[in-house]
Amino acid sequence: MNSLRPTYDEQPLSRASSIFDLPRHFSAPTPVKTPEILGSPSHTQSEGSFIVLSGGTGCNAFCSAFDQSSTCYVLPVSDDGGSSSEIIRVIGGPSIGDIRSRLIRLIPSPAPAHVDAIRELLGYRFPSTCTEHEAREMWRDVIEGSSHLWKGVPMDRKELIRGFLVYFENEVLKRAHKRFSFRNGSIGNFFLSATQSFFRSLPSAIFQFSSITGSQGTILPVLVTNHTVTIAAQLQNGKKIIGQCNISHPVNISDDLTAETLEGLEDDEPSTSPLNVGFEKTGHDTSQALEANIDRVFYINAYGQEIYPLPNPGFLSNLSQRECLVYSCGSLWTSIIPCLALRGVASSIARSPRLRAKILLLNQKNDRETTGYTAIDYIHAITKTLNRHDLTPRTAGNVERPAYPTSAFITHLVYLSNTSISVEKDKITAMGVECVVAHARGNTGFNADIVRMVLDRIMIETSDS
Repeated sequence: MNSLRPTYDEQPLSRASSIFDLPRHFSAPTPVKTPEILGSPSHTQSEGSFIVLSGGTGCNAFCSAFDQSSTCYVLPVSDDGGSSSEIIRVIGGPSIGDIRSRLIRLIPSPAPAHVDAIRELLGYRFPSTCTEHEAREMWRDVIEGSSHLWKGVPMDRKELIRGFLVYFENEVLKRAHKRFSFRNGSIGNFFLSATQSFFRSLPSAIFQFSSITGSQGTILPVLVTNHTVTIAAQLQNGKKIIGQCNISHPVNISDDLTAETLEGLEDDEPSTSPLNVGFEKTGHDTSQALEANIDRVFYINAYGQEIYPLPNPGFLSNLSQRECLVYSCGSLWTSIIPCLALRGVASSIARSPRLRAKILLLNQKNDRETTGYTAIDYIHAITKTLNRHDLTPRTAGNVERPAYPTSAFITHLVYLSNTSISVEKDKITAMGVECVVAHARGNTGFNADIVRMVLDRIMIETSDS
């Protein structure tokens, strides 16, 4: 029995958490001033090595704040909405939409003309308002090489990309009875799905995409798998919601498949997926609030049973090698929590020998997943998830261990001066978390300049700790 007992006392917490193990009394949060012109181009990037947890869109607006040569992005592979939903429905495999979005964003800009041409091609999305026949005609032009989207793409890269798109077409034809819909589909998603299917490896597909486009930075899927990944949320009233799309942005078929979108469809044309056509990510969340707050998010198998997958080993190794962990703004329960609700992540964060700052970028406003939340609720959600999943029922047995303190996971809370979320600074400080406010003009959210200023200050302050 003793061999099963965790030896938590044998190793200290990481440098960052050791600073805040006991409650500290900070003065009022020091404002971080941003440049006079927010969002203006900047040629500097924050110093230090970073590991950033985020979804596809939560961090895209400020990726340029990081030095890509020393930054690792960890993304979930459980998004079953948007154009990824049709690929998952027909072909299967992990969700690649968020990864494709980040790869496109990390293509250097400005870039040579041929790189811009490849960016335009792989970033192109077929219209959701066209008929299925029109979408298929556009797709046919792409795979035959006659589409205007190929303009400026060098021949060697064109034939390589086209070869994988033809492979994707073959995978679709093998499953013709499922009647794949190309409406609202992303060419980049088709390419990434084809390379993943061909190599039977998502990391290899990411490498291939980066090699062709010159995307910088290191991108890690939080799970290395060739299977579809599904998450579920248990609400505080006991109800369970299955699937990321249903949790964060459910699509009402009657609302989205309107007369305009159906106009021109023939009787023998396939009915399109309501998720594929109906949902396009925007900066506004108009979904109805959940009937109760989320208690936890977890992974399930095809039979609806909870499972405890192991994270990508590269994720854990990067936690031991990087200097700063950033929980990005974005969807808390469906973008950040899926990266944390995995075995071993809590210990890797709390006991990292190099992490000296663990920063939570607080959302500017709440969404469907966090209705009524305060900043403390965000902190509790992260801490509770990590402490719950550090030991699973399979390995824990009857052994109980003290929960890690909040400061083992979060050392700094960064919030915008225009946030609509309540920030109880005294209570947060008492948890051992330092509050940092960043001033933003008007309704401006986090951008590269704001994030860069904040990170520079925190990394300097913690450099001698």
